[in-house]
Formats: sequence, structure tokens, C-alpha cells
Amino acid sequence: MVEIANPIYDVVFKYLMRELLLEAAAMLKNAYSSTVRCQERAITETYPYLSCYLAIMFRLRSPPPRHALAPNCVGGMIGGRAKPTNTKYMELSKALQNQFLEIAELIRKSRAKVLSVANEGMIDLYWRVGQSISGRTEQDGWGKSTVKQLAIFIAADTSAPRGFSDKNLWRMKQFYEAYKDKPELRRLSGKVSWTHNLLIFSKTKSDEERVFYYLLTMRERFSKRELERSIDSGYFERTLLANPKLSPAVRVLLRDSTDVFKDTYIWEFLHLPEPFSEKDLRKALLANLKKFILELGADFVFIGEEYRVQVGNKDFFIDLLFFHRELCCLVPFELKVEEFKPEFMGKLNFYLEALDRDVRKPHENPSMGVLLCKSKDDEIVEYAMSRNISPLLVADYQTKLLDKDKLRRKLHEIFSPPDLLGEGGG
Repeated sequence: MVEIANPIYDVVFKYLMRELLLEAAAMLKNAYSSTVRCQERAITETYPYLSCYLAIMFRLRSPPPRHALAPNCVGGMIGGRAKPTNTKYMELSKALQNQFLEIAELIRKSRAKVLSVANEGMIDLYWRVGQSISGRTEQDGWGKSTVKQLAIFIAADTSAPRGFSDKNLWRMKQFYEAYKDKPELRRLSGKVSWTHNLLIFSKTKSDEERVFYYLLTMRERFSKRELERSIDSGYFERTLLANPKLSPAVRVLLRDSTDVFKDTYIWEFLHLPEPFSEKDLRKALLANLKKFILELGADFVFIGEEYRVQVGNKDFFIDLLFFHRELCCLVPFELKVEEFKPEFMGKLNFYLEALDRDVRKPHENPSMGVLLCKSKDDEIVEYAMSRNISPLLVADYQTKLLDKDKLRRKLHEIFSPPDLLGEGGG
């Protein structure tokens, strides 16, 4: 969700909440009309609970009116939430909970729409300001000193919103000039915040790369820091160069897996001294679990480390076990601190069989294993994979950021410039 630092947002959101609460009361009244004799009593008792419920779910910026709070709710907010004083509030019937959820979902969608419209409006404003400054620069010889005077002039107007410093005004000019002949990029720019836009158009080199990061940010809902790390780690280049070593079973069972797994993972955040053991590597990854999952992908859900599976009378321990929401399957990770060897696959195949027999639920897809090695010889991996029937892949990892210039040169060796940049390449 994109948050907008704009006073217009507060006004629109408060008005929206008042309108929705009135609509909520009408919906509840209609819902009870056929089942409750005393309608007024039903609405009087239910509306306060709804107010508290919505306040808790959406962290309202101001509390509901005191007369709208139930007797068992504090008449104020604690940490941005209404706080029930006893458990009676939680004892709602299933039907009432469903009705509350219906109204809460209506508010959620409306709030998202307000934020989206507000964000697109702000980006369009920045575009038009940049267009105007760009035109003045060409026609009237405006330079940075003139733009600085403009920033001071705008700041003198107490009604003017923030965000129009001389540096930001100059960025608006650059933003306009970068995208003025590229309607697709301009359209995508309105879908993310100004901060995200600055990162994408200033840190990327081609139109294709910019489109990639816009779509990635929208899909993964990246924060500024997450987007910056993805760009700095060469996520775009690594995705184009990726050729994950997948067994034939992976392609048959999980057709979308090639978009989920990478050929090389970057863990520059570990700061591990050389040499390190598999235990050191596992502990460092868990200590940086949020960053680790960001590199893996947002749909990975951590289940446990050294996950125990019992076969016969013996216990075996999987280094790391995840679940992937989109693929709907268990994903065990086997960590190695040395170069890939074909025999490593035997243990991972064993873990996959144990998970599928004893842990996997009936509605889930077969488990898929990932063997992470410090390095690998692609030809050896290909030979080892050719007759392997289990769904697994082999990838390597780096504990330092890759050189983006080297990645780009490698891309140009494999693809011609038109292939890389597309028709509107920059």
C-alpha cells in the first residue's frame, strides 16, 4: 500500500469513514429486519461493536464518537487502536462476524482506491511541474539558480504542500524528460510513490529495466529499502541471465517454477568471515530472516530450521523448510559450503520423499527441493539432473554484491541491444 504524505488524504479519508459508517448502520438494519423484532435495539447494540471492530482493524486516526462506543470499550485509542476491556466484544456470532467483515472489506477497498487516486494525482502534478520547468529551461534559459528561487517562492506560500525544494523540483524536470516520449513508463509511474519513482528512473539504464522494477514493486509491494536493494543487487540482470538447473520433474509438476527460483542468490547482508560452516551459514540466514525471504521471494513462508523427519527408527534434519504460497508446496533447502557434487542430490531426494509421505497435506503439490551450493559447474549439474526424477533444482549463492557493470556486459554478450532494450530502449 502506498502511503501519501498529503493533507488532502486526511480530509478525504475522514469523510469516507463517516459515509461508510452510515452505510454500515443501514446494512446492519436491513440484515436484522427479517430476524429481529426490535430493530432499534439491535442496531443500538450492534453499531458500537462495529465501531470498535473497524477501529481495531484499520487503526483509525481518531476514535469513534464516545456515544458510539460500546460500554465495554475504552472511549479512546491506545496505540492507534480501540481496546476492548473484556472478552465480551470477541464473543460475536459467526453471522455477525461475517457482516462486519463485509463492511470492513468495503472500507479496505475504498481506502485503497483513495490512496491510489491521491498518489496518481501527486505524480501527475510532479510531471506537469517538471514539464513546465523543462520548457522554461529551453525557452527562457532557466538554470538551477532560477529553480532555487522558485522553491523559495513556493515555500513562502503557507498553503503550499511540502516536497517542492529546489532539488526535488529539479528531479521533477529530470523525471519529465526521462519519460516524456514513453507513455507506458509514464502510466506505470503513477502506480508507485514518488520515492520509488526517483529510485527507478535514477538508478536504471534502460526502459526494459525500468518496466521490470515498476512491475516488481507493484507485485511485491516493495518498500524504498527493498526496492533499492533489488536494484543494487542486479535483480533485473540476474533474472535475465538466470538458467536455474531444474530437474525434468519440476517443469512437469510446477510449470511456473522458473519464475520463482533463481540461479544465483545474493546474501551480502550475512557478513560471514571466511571460512564458514554450514551451521554458521544457517544461523546467519535465520538471524537475517526478513532479508533472506526478500531475496527468495515474498511468497515463501518460513516453517522451521533443522526440521525433523522420522524414517524408520531414525531422525533426520532438514536445514531449512519453507512453504511457497503460489506453488502450494513444501520447499526444503539444503545448504552446502562447497562446490556442487552429484552425491548431494541423494540426501535431498530422500527428504522430498519423507516430506511427501509424512508431512504434505492432500491438497498440496509435491514438495520441491532447493540445493544451495557455494559454487557449481553447470555441465556437471546438467549431467546429474538429466535422469533425476525428483522435483529439485541446484543454485549457488554469493555473499557479496555482484558487479552490475559485469552483469550488464554479460547481458550484451548474450543478447543484442535491441533484444535488451526493446523498441523504445533508452
